[in-house]
Amino acid sequence: MTDVTPSKSARRPHHWRRDLVELAALFTAVAVADAVANMIVHGPDGPVLLVASAIALIITAGFHTWWSRRHGHAPPVDAASSGGASSGGASGTSEGAPAGAVERTGAAADSDTTTALWRMRATVRDAPGSLAALCTVLARRRVDILTLQTHPLATGTVDEFLLRAPAALPARELTREISLAGGGDIWIERADAHDLVDAPTRVLGLATRTALDAAELPLALRQLLGRCTIHSLPAVSPTGRPTGESAPVEGILESTTMRMRDPNGGTITVERHHLPFTPTEFARARALVELDARLGPRVPRSRDVLTLPEGRITVRRADQSDVDAATAMHERCSERTLGLRYHGPVGDADRYLDHLLSPRHGRTLKVQTASGRLVALGHLLWDGDETEVALIVEDAWQRRGIGSELLGRLVALAVEAGCASVYAVTQASNTGMVAAMRGLGLPLDYQIEGGTLVVTARLRGTDERQTPVSDETPYKAAYGTSHGIRPGATYGTR
Repeated sequence: MTDVTPSKSARRPHHWRRDLVELAALFTAVAVADAVANMIVHGPDGPVLLVASAIALIITAGFHTWWSRRHGHAPPVDAASSGGASSGGASGTSEGAPAGAVERTGAAADSDTTTALWRMRATVRDAPGSLAALCTVLARRRVDILTLQTHPLATGTVDEFLLRAPAALPARELTREISLAGGGDIWIERADAHDLVDAPTRVLGLATRTALDAAELPLALRQLLGRCTIHSLPAVSPTGRPTGESAPVEGILESTTMRMRDPNGGTITVERHHLPFTPTEFARARALVELDARLGPRVPRSRDVLTLPEGRITVRRADQSDVDAATAMHERCSERTLGLRYHGPVGDADRYLDHLLSPRHGRTLKVQTASGRLVALGHLLWDGDETEVALIVEDAWQRRGIGSELLGRLVALAVEAGCASVYAVTQASNTGMVAAMRGLGLPLDYQIEGGTLVVTARLRGTDERQTPVSDETPYKAAYGTSHGIRPGATYGTR
């Protein structure tokens, strides 16, 4: 962009020496003209004197022009060196400054423009000027406040900032400055471009996702509250025994834990040990849960039709209304197929269908034939960053690519949900499941313990701030003697 300087501000300042010379030249010219006029009128050599005076005036005018150009209108050094882009030399090269110093100054300016995004919380006194003191400290350290949210408390206010700070400013020094300005319980972490969305827009987007799909509630709560663990414990276990878990309608808030009544029965518990919840966050979470309860059970109505040599099949979302059809599919499956899927007595397989098909614990895809018969199920179960995938295909429809198709779609749902990895628990002899996992084209980790094989696929394009995959995750070994799910376990989203 070219800077345009107004003509008034572009005038060069006058120097007193030039004005004095011009004034002296004017008086000299008047005196000489008066003397010449008297001599012409009263003397015999009038024409000669007239010519001499004209020559003197020409010489004087020439001297004046030379003097003005040299001392009054020559371009300054800073304007010439900056190519005319600066006004009055304010941003040009200083006179007499070495070229190396100028280059170093430019490099320093470039380094100052490098910034980093931070999310910061601080508790301040509920008194006039408390927030202004924090803002003054941030301004002094050249920190830009992008967004600000206030969470009122009984004894103070929690201020949540999204900051753009110089990259050279460490978090420890920023925390110390805020503490000296009166901030307490300071918490700070790196942010990214996704955090630039303002809070009302983010909450409305999460409400829309929850309204369209009941399975989105745990994910929406996680995105609303940040890094946390969400437990969804049903009122009745998969084996039919009451769990004893319940919460009042208004919910419970206890520092780093909040408990709310699950619209499907049971309790939703949210834990965040590194940062206490505020009443504002509790109210937002309750609003999402209440929205889910008012809308009732719901799944997206989209479906995909695939063509196989044996006919056309349909892939769509499943829910608890498909329990009877899934039970009928179990009756058509062999004991080996049920054993590979549920890792236990095949007679207990039907007990877990109501739990597995609940949208609260994940997402389920079903495959139906043209006649409407359910022939396959694929489960994506929330279990922290390492979400579980599980498949079961009716014997008569195996080895036709249905399992690979379901697995690819489940992995796509996991990527959309922001999961860091997915894992499958099966037996080492289940070559079909191993082949389907290898067909994903993702980095795989294998762990074998007691005849149970755990294959973990690390997903690409997920949030780098999530917890990396660990081979020592305790739940992997626990699945060696389970029935595909752990009775009484909680499926969290961290």
